[in-house]
Amino acid sequence: MGRTVLVLAPHTDDGEFGCGGTIARFCRDGDEVHYAAFSAAEQSVLPHLPSDILRTEVRAAVVELGIPLEQLSIFDFEVRTFPRFRQEILERMVALNQEIKPDVVLLPSANDTHQDHATIAAEGFRAFKRQTMLGYEIPWNNLDFRTSCFVAVDEECAERKIRALACYESQQHRSYASEEFVRALLLTRGTQIGQRYAEAFEVIRWVIS
Repeated sequence: MGRTVLVLAPHTDDGEFGCGGTIARFCRDGDEVHYAAFSAAEQSVLPHLPSDILRTEVRAAVVELGIPLEQLSIFDFEVRTFPRFRQEILERMVALNQEIKPDVVLLPSANDTHQDHATIAAEGFRAFKRQTMLGYEIPWNNLDFRTSCFVAVDEECAERKIRALACYESQQHRSYASEEFVRALLLTRGTQIGQRYAEAFEVIRWVIS
């Protein structure tokens, strides 16, 4: 209770997919949760939609999870170009660390193969190496994933994750955006620990102070 948690999302919606149920649980439990999205992926938005639609959708999604809007940051890095801007991304993270001073950082797995996710994972370790870091699961990108940490998620938090992802109307054409898949993964991870639902993480660093 009373932890400060920072979610690092390469793109808007990655945090919800990877750890939306955990975010909802932490918010409900009284933790202070901040969400930083490094790109609103304007270059990937379908041509018939407003280019800034993901900025609108992420605001609705984080509110659904319980994060106040003043604890949401959206940066302007172009999708699929993060490796070219590693130093600038690192500097943004260092500034977030100094401002927020998180106890726990949730970020992509170190084995995520998407170039933007891999950059956030690598630079995130550099920026937050003195804090607890948990790598969240994005199954369609992960070459490997060690289920070394689980967070039990109840029905309320599972529903909040599903509703948050439904806020991304512009992304509903993607196969992994289906409620069936999202719930199935929650069920799978829950079964592994004898719970109804859960989310799995890789322990990147665990600090007990």
